[in-house]
Amino acid sequence: MNKILLGLSLILLIACGNPDQFVINGKLSNIHKDIKKVFLYEGGELVDSAFLNEDAEFRFKRSTPSAQFYSLMVSDRNYFLVLQNGEKVDFSANLEDPKGDYQIEGSATSGKIKAFSEINAHYGAIFKEIEGEFQMQMAKRPADEDSIRKALLGKYQTNMDAFSKAVLDFANKNKDNLAGFYAINSLDPTNYEREMMAYAEAIKDKFPGNQAVNEFVAHMAELKPLSIGHKAPDFELMDPKGKTVKLSDFRGKYLLVDFWASWCVPCREENPNVVEQYQHYKDKNFTILGVSLDNDQAAWIKAIQDDHLDWTQVSDLQAWNSKAVELYKVSAIPASFLLDPDGVIIAKNLRGTALADFLKEKL
Repeated sequence: MNKILLGLSLILLIACGNPDQFVINGKLSNIHKDIKKVFLYEGGELVDSAFLNEDAEFRFKRSTPSAQFYSLMVSDRNYFLVLQNGEKVDFSANLEDPKGDYQIEGSATSGKIKAFSEINAHYGAIFKEIEGEFQMQMAKRPADEDSIRKALLGKYQTNMDAFSKAVLDFANKNKDNLAGFYAINSLDPTNYEREMMAYAEAIKDKFPGNQAVNEFVAHMAELKPLSIGHKAPDFELMDPKGKTVKLSDFRGKYLLVDFWASWCVPCREENPNVVEQYQHYKDKNFTILGVSLDNDQAAWIKAIQDDHLDWTQVSDLQAWNSKAVELYKVSAIPASFLLDPDGVIIAKNLRGTALADFLKEKL
């Protein structure tokens, strides 16, 4: 009787997979003769490798305490998976496929990751078309770079908006698995901070063993006090003449806190628009506080003069180590926070026409 039960257990184990590990059975086609191995990464860490046999097949067996992100690296190709114990996964790929397509069975979440990669590929192809059109126009009219960029900006933004909507739709439909989390990280956090914070709140207790999710949730919680509707934290820095300036000195006015630097090309490109809005609204209860991430005082002062930045400027000349940068969790510039007269954050990272439209509505 015991032998019968043991035999049945072995049959079930073979059929259902080992509950204490996952298995990847892979097969490649059209491989270059120099490709001998496949590498398995967990997150960004190399955890295993396998030689290809004479039929270009490979196998991995590993154990994981919870569902985790993995990637198979084959030459310059990278295939993303989400794997957990008990799964027996069949993977195949044609290395000459120009789209990098592949097939996967036995892992539902990895299948969803593949579906999202197809969304990525669709909008990525459109971005490539726009880039190709830009290069073609530049070849014909190299002196008209600015006008060519402006003409294509609408196409680019339309595609970006459509991609972001597709990402949000996919992520919200997959909150119960890691494919949704994988997708939400494709969004630009500058423009979709509110949506990403809401997502973090929704999944914070769903994947306790996943380090990437835990870090994302913690980071979003860190940013929450700096989100719209919260009071901006006070700080004090020196202006170019050595005078101490506090953020709270500007209470009673609408204030744009503008993080920038003389070496930041996008910042310098945006400065004419900021100057225009300042000149238009400076007599309507609006002003600006520029916070520079420079570490060279001469370059900072020259940029202020060259760009005609006639509002208050401050810096501790510590670049990314500035205490204001740390306080406001600034990870890229230009970055801005628009405060109401009570010092409450009412908008973030408004640039171009978005800044003009918002100020027109408020002021």
